[in-house]
Amino acid sequence: MKRLEGKVAIITGSAQGMGAAHAKLFIENGAKVILTDLNEVKGKAFAAELGENAIFVKQNVASEEDWATVIAKAEETFGPVNVLVNNAGITMAKNMLDVTVEEYRRIVEINQVSVFLGMKTVAASMMKTGGGSIVNISSMNGLVAGAIGYTDTKFAVRGMSKAAAINLAPMGIRVNSVHPGVIATPMVVQEDTKAAVESFSQHIPLKRVAQPEEVSNMVLFLASDESSYSTGSEFVIDGGLTAQ
Repeated sequence: MKRLEGKVAIITGSAQGMGAAHAKLFIENGAKVILTDLNEVKGKAFAAELGENAIFVKQNVASEEDWATVIAKAEETFGPVNVLVNNAGITMAKNMLDVTVEEYRRIVEINQVSVFLGMKTVAASMMKTGGGSIVNISSMNGLVAGAIGYTDTKFAVRGMSKAAAINLAPMGIRVNSVHPGVIATPMVVQEDTKAAVESFSQHIPLKRVAQPEEVSNMVLFLASDESSYSTGSEFVIDGGLTAQ
């Protein structure tokens, strides 16, 4: 049997990049997947490419109303939700002294508040099936310092995952966080950054950046019943960077 056979999964920010890699692997392993993103054109095209076991719903992850719509559409199309992957997020590479309050609040809304809303909203659906798995994508910057705003919110995702794991354990819902390092997504390996990324990779103990699929394999494990006794934990995929 496929590892996610019979499971219904929501993956946010899945029109491209790491989210798309997660969705593709989930479909290959038997899941029915609800893709969400603000990029409607790419999202719809990708869902069509994945076939009948995937649908796309346009979503602002910082909107409580949009979360209710996504859950309702999932249940209407495939049934109650078993898996939620809170993957959507943005970055901001500015010095703290140059960041406006509006910019700071925006990254908090998208990276942090969205994760709270997703966990809170999906719980009732998961309880209909006797439990589920929530996988929150943080970052290695949820463990060590990076850019202001991004680091703060990724630390918050790590903490929220632990708090939610305790709150939701009696309902059979597991919550874990995943902490990727440098991943070869289109944003990271575009032409103007490729040389810098290649140079930086030599400081990684494994001497290379990760492929999105390497993160997806971890997400798949946490979404599946193979990780049935793992909750409230962080899983690091950074080639050894934070071990130094």
